[in-house]
Amino acid sequence: MFKRILLATDGSKHSVRSADHAVQLANQFNGTIDVVYVVDGQTSKTDVLHHDNKYEIEHKRKEKIKSVQDQIRQYDIDFKVHILHGEPGPTIVDFANSNDFDCIVIGSRGLNNLQTMILGSVSHKVAKRADCPVLIVK
Repeated sequence: MFKRILLATDGSKHSVRSADHAVQLANQFNGTIDVVYVVDGQTSKTDVLHHDNKYEIEHKRKEKIKSVQDQIRQYDIDFKVHILHGEPGPTIVDFANSNDFDCIVIGSRGLNNLQTMILGSVSHKVAKRADCPVLIVK
């Protein structure tokens, strides 16, 4: 039923908790997990201004999702990591809808509380527009 699971993460506490649920689903249904981390325009600009080279930037981004990767590795589940660029909500939806996932697992809140208050949450945008079921983890 849930063989291909998309786990959206940003390194927040909620996304780490959502990784637990993605792992449970993958174990239960013998599935795989695709981990997605989306870099928005503002983060990309800040990264370029504060780091000397692209390798530092890449390392910083990988560090943000390292705890999620470590969680998945503990259970010997096949997974891939995708670092995408764009506005998080639409980018996650486009990736999910284009790649035929069975389920999206996403935290209810991310790292950017200001954006959540002004624009609405990423999880809400994903739940409204995704073609597959969305599990939002508190």
